[in-house]
Amino acid sequence: MNKKVAFYTLGCKLNFSESSTIARSFVNEGFTRVDFSEKADIYVINTCSVTENADKRFKTIVKQAQKSNPDAFVAAVGCYAQLKPQELADVNGVDLVLGATEKFKITDYLNDLSKNDFGEVHSCEIEEADFYVGSYSIGDRTRAFLKVQDGCDYKCTYCTIPLARGISRSDTMANVLKNAQEISKQNIKEIVLTGVNIGDYGKGEFGNKKHEHTFLDLVKSLDKVKGIERLRISSIEPNLLKNETIELVSKSRAFVPHFHVPLQSGSNTILKKMKRRYMRELYVDRVSKIKEVMPHACIGVDVIVGFPGETDAHFLETYNFLNSLDISYLHVFTYSERDNTEAAKMDGIVAKNVRSKRSKMLRGLSVKKRRAFYESQIGAKRTVLFEGENKEGYIHGFTDNYVKVKAPWNPDLVNTLHKVELTKIDDDGLVRFHFLSHTAEKIRESQNSFKLTRVT
Repeated sequence: MNKKVAFYTLGCKLNFSESSTIARSFVNEGFTRVDFSEKADIYVINTCSVTENADKRFKTIVKQAQKSNPDAFVAAVGCYAQLKPQELADVNGVDLVLGATEKFKITDYLNDLSKNDFGEVHSCEIEEADFYVGSYSIGDRTRAFLKVQDGCDYKCTYCTIPLARGISRSDTMANVLKNAQEISKQNIKEIVLTGVNIGDYGKGEFGNKKHEHTFLDLVKSLDKVKGIERLRISSIEPNLLKNETIELVSKSRAFVPHFHVPLQSGSNTILKKMKRRYMRELYVDRVSKIKEVMPHACIGVDVIVGFPGETDAHFLETYNFLNSLDISYLHVFTYSERDNTEAAKMDGIVAKNVRSKRSKMLRGLSVKKRRAFYESQIGAKRTVLFEGENKEGYIHGFTDNYVKVKAPWNPDLVNTLHKVELTKIDDDGLVRFHFLSHTAEKIRESQNSFKLTRVT
């Protein structure tokens, strides 16, 4: 039939891994995958509901699809599709909405691609989302996102993810390793481990709550898989990031010195209201341990501003706490009320203009922290993996410890690893470097591009 399908993914790395897996199921059915900006017969939007903005963007994306092809079939999957399926189905142009248990079976629902008068909903009670579907992204990037875990048993008062994805459950160790080997055969240099709560890995591995394996077991096993040059841990809860894991990463063959550890608040009072499973003292211990064994490690932090009851004093606690920590950058989230969460019913609502001001202050702190981290790395010798996009005549890449570098565009560098010495920070905040790679016979600059001749 030569039908074309296009995907738009909102939200997290986990969503990207699942979109890629769903896309492969279309290809197996004879579809051709095209870019979302192109004309397609089917547009699949993988939704997110972590923030208010992700909800609002959905209608805009549907309109974008309709502009490319008014007759196209539009399907919505993902977290927002599970939480508010009818709301999505009511959006003009949407034909199909699939919940948490149905999204991986989307091709089963596509016998007739004619437009529907009303959006058709196939959703489930979230208690039914108790089985695991493995996934990974491939073919889109120089790195792959490998899903190892799904769902969450935590009850953070601001979060809808347990309502959207169900209980914590894990892939089997055998399947994770098989997927990692499949990825390594595709000439992908880096794998990022992803999930909702990956430190909880092992729970539900064989359909029960017992941990047959732990996250530490997973890290040890993946480090031995041949062909994988880089492994990166995505966001991991501070209470689940054990010293043994930090020690292992510090001595690892493939795991890189980069951690992303959610904090959410630097005030113990607010952490308790959020029902987080640690206090700020434990967070200090985690950061200190990482820097003790890997002084060059990059540490990213998630933080929420404007949570109900967060006074100016609580916010300043958070600001000063983060300022004092040896961290590298922040991901700042402005609190937004989510239906069916405890926090949405709490007193002490923070005015939106105050939330915005606090967010701006922390984003400014993030710029300062990233700059300080980059400055600390000048003169260091690191390995860079180069990206595949020409950005205004430059190629970008990331060191193992997540310093973003730039060089004049050279397509021969795409998806290659090279040893470099970091030399200076450019005006745009990215880092320049000299090549030290022993795999290159000659690297020269000519007409604003590098020509790389490989030793064969």
